[in-house]
Amino acid sequence: MAKKAFITWGGWDGHEPEQTATIFADVLRVEGYQVEISDSLSALEDETFMSSLDLIVPVWTMANISPEQETGLLQAVRAGAGCAGWHGGMGDSFRQNVDYQFMVGGQFICHPGGIIDYTVRIASSDPIVKGLSDFEMHSEQYFMHVDPSNEVLATTTFSGDYWNIDWVENVVMPVCWKKRYGQGRVFYSSLGHVATDFNVPQAREIMKRGCLWATR
Repeated sequence: MAKKAFITWGGWDGHEPEQTATIFADVLRVEGYQVEISDSLSALEDETFMSSLDLIVPVWTMANISPEQETGLLQAVRAGAGCAGWHGGMGDSFRQNVDYQFMVGGQFICHPGGIIDYTVRIASSDPIVKGLSDFEMHSEQYFMHVDPSNEVLATTTFSGDYWNIDWVENVVMPVCWKKRYGQGRVFYSSLGHVATDFNVPQAREIMKRGCLWATR
């Protein structure tokens, strides 16, 4: 039976939520998934629907979620549905919802310098990153508050050259991680500011592998 994925997108348009959601809907369909995609969070309140899912992909930046929707999402993941996402679509979604942030394993703080060149370093032999080499990105380098229990798969190092926040110089920050939340698997990558970021083969491959790993 095909795995069932639900991708829900919205929030700030600057992160191209529809375009990035479409990229990974297509990726998952190629992998044999049955994919439903929606620009609404209302389905999160449907307990029967949520319990039928193997993977949930939230793509919402700087948005709001109702208590009922947050409960539906978190209960589904704790019961075994996977959750995977990228950049602000998952890591800067619902700023008032600390329980959601606890599930994700991190929360966006800032991106010093805006669009810059930076290096992503592979930091694990985990299958999600196995065989991949360090690579360069020209995008936002996310500084995040992160859960120390995350299993870090890739990192980046901050220069301290931007925005007069020199105290972040030489800080090594997780870029991709995986974790558990109840019975569910959670994967996050801070890559993917806009759809063209996924033209970088490693960024796209890591996100694909993360989705496959997180799936129930």
